[in-house]
Amino acid sequence: MDNSLNVTYITFGGHVEVHKYRYLYFVIMFTLYILTISCNLTIVCIIVIHKSLHEPMYIFIAALLINSVLFSTAIYPKLLIDFLSEKQIISYSACLLQWFVYYSLACSDFFLLSVMAYDRYVSICNPLQYPTIMSKTTVNILLISAWIVPACQVSVPMCLSANKTICNFYLKGIICNSTVHKLHCVTSRLLFLYGLVVFGSAVLLPVLFILFTYTRILVVSYRCQGVRRKAAQTCLPHLLVLFSLSCLSAYDVLLARLEPEFPKTLHLIMILQVVIYQPLFNPIIYGLKMRGIYVHLKMLFCKRV
Repeated sequence: MDNSLNVTYITFGGHVEVHKYRYLYFVIMFTLYILTISCNLTIVCIIVIHKSLHEPMYIFIAALLINSVLFSTAIYPKLLIDFLSEKQIISYSACLLQWFVYYSLACSDFFLLSVMAYDRYVSICNPLQYPTIMSKTTVNILLISAWIVPACQVSVPMCLSANKTICNFYLKGIICNSTVHKLHCVTSRLLFLYGLVVFGSAVLLPVLFILFTYTRILVVSYRCQGVRRKAAQTCLPHLLVLFSLSCLSAYDVLLARLEPEFPKTLHLIMILQVVIYQPLFNPIIYGLKMRGIYVHLKMLFCKRV
């Protein structure tokens, strides 16, 4: 606690001992950050530029990739500073802000994936009604909701946590995630119950909805041979992203309850998975598996070659 500035500082305790290799780690992480931003924004620009991709499915993909850019921007700059610092610290207010961005974007991803599943369901199972159901107004409402609803859900515990008394100033890990609650002097039952409600509404319900929707698509695809290829091409990337995001979310939930039992190395590896793997996984999957995007990517790089 810095009394002169009335600012509470939290020390991270999950960093690797960088020592003389700190600049090497800095270069590696900086390269990954630039690569993540470039990959995501390249596909977003392709979707924006080409009118043939101005369809709900591609618009939702662009929103998902923008989330990856925002997520990386909330995480990487602090990590890069830490690699060049003797001591890894962060103010409690900045930690809460990072925590807010981390979880609001994660919930937004689940929201967008559920909307994509519904979009594919209407497109494959009710193609004649698709233009009416997925109108421009509907798409805009869903896009705005995908960012506003999760932000409102996550802002409540963030505001409550801001007024909590801090007794522990040591945070395991390299980012501010669910372990932030362990800094409080008294564990709040209200925050715990609200967290369960948010987890159920923002994660479990979308996952169940997505599984139900794709099960319906699978049934229709099995009955109608003509839509099998379309279903496979457009649904497989979404399912892969959903599986990856669900695994990382499950780890985050377990971390808050079983943190002392997690080996330090495993803990660091999993956190790096969240920071590095997921933001890079999305553009790679959609760039390679979505034919509409892949064709334009191929044309772009072939011209440059």
